[in-house]
Amino acid sequence: MPADLEHHGPVLNATRARQGRWGKHVFWVLIVSTVLAAIALFGAWSMRSGDLASVERNNGAKTTQEAERYSTPQAPVKQN
Repeated sequence: MPADLEHHGPVLNATRARQGRWGKHVFWVLIVSTVLAAIALFGAWSMRSGDLASVERNNGAKTTQEAERYSTPQAPVKQN
């Protein structure tokens, strides 16, 4: 007779057998992983904070020649 047919332990239904235990070790793994993810998020954010806070200094035309490059002559509206 095969050994797996002999049951020496308690018999559980399928739903109970599929669910894991909720113990203190699972709770601490969840807490530590959440804290590490938050540290990684804020670490990446702090590394790029200088780029996010900087202001573009040259946001307008410096000279009239540079401004004239972008001006187009006005043309009358075409009607169909």
